[in-house]
Order: sequence, then structure tokens, then C-alpha cells
Amino acid sequence: MGAPVWHTPNLSPAVSLHRLDLATIDALARGDLSLARGSSGLALDPHLVAPGSRGVWQIRSAQLDAHPEHGPWITRALTLGDEVVGKAGFHGPPEPGTGMVEIGYSVAPERRRQGLARAAFRLMRAVATHAADVHVLRATVSPDNAASRSLVLSEGLVEVGEQWDEEDGLETVYEIRLD
Repeated sequence: MGAPVWHTPNLSPAVSLHRLDLATIDALARGDLSLARGSSGLALDPHLVAPGSRGVWQIRSAQLDAHPEHGPWITRALTLGDEVVGKAGFHGPPEPGTGMVEIGYSVAPERRRQGLARAAFRLMRAVATHAADVHVLRATVSPDNAASRSLVLSEGLVEVGEQWDEEDGLETVYEIRLD
């Protein structure tokens, strides 16, 4: 899980997920794109410091402060070639007992509807499938997010319930067993 870059060249489009260090995550959480670009060495997209994204980085920053071992599992920069087109990753390591990991992804608005979220989803599924301690892949989707709902359903996940998220509100929970 500690690989700095996850990629599957046989995906189309061929995306990669680049692990970000704590300095970069902290800079993104503060909305300091310039500092984040400098510490990561990536041409990070402004979408990563938009109001909806900053909350994710604030959560991940606090998570890493409390649990540095979660670093290999959490949100990464999503790239297509040298271009950062969004973010994607897991919310944390597999839950003890269930082996569940939850995925999250977001593509820059100008790059949506190009198959990038699907490619990121498939890459994360491949990573989860090859991790011995992962048994369930989960995605939570806002009921009004038709594009994400369509994506997770087309990738074989099934609705298992609903939950209330303090940050995102009502979410539909989808899962698939990987073993």
C-alpha cells in the first residue's frame, strides 16, 4: 500500500494516483496552492483548493496527525499524464474485522465527462482487490449525484443503505465484496 504512485497502464484513460506528503496536504487544507505545488512537485489543479475540496484535505490532515500509518491509503492527486485532473483515494485503511475500504474521487469540473472518474474508480478497485486485508469496497453518493450513482452501479456496487454525513449530508451507501 505504500507505493508513492498507483497506476494501471492498461486503463483507458491511463490515470495515476500520486501519494501526497503531510506538508502538501496541510497546504491544500489551508488553500495555499502555491506551497502545495512546491512541496509536491506536481502542477496541482486549483480545483484541489476549492471550498468543497479543502474540507477533504482538512479531514486528511487531522487524520494523518492522529494516525500517520494511514498515509498510504488516503486521498491522492489524480493525474492524466503530467496533468493533475482531480483527487481520488480511500478514506483510510481497511476497517478491522470487515476489511471495508471506502473510496472517494473528484474530477476537476473542466475535465468531467471524459472517463476520468471511472478510470480512477477502476484503479482504486484494482489496488483494493490486490490488498489481502480488503474484502469490501464502499462508495457513498449524494442522492442527487446522478453521475456518481450511475458510475458505482455500472461497476457492480449495490445499494446497501443510507447514512448521514456531517460534511456531505444524506448519502446512499453502495458496496461490493471483493473476495
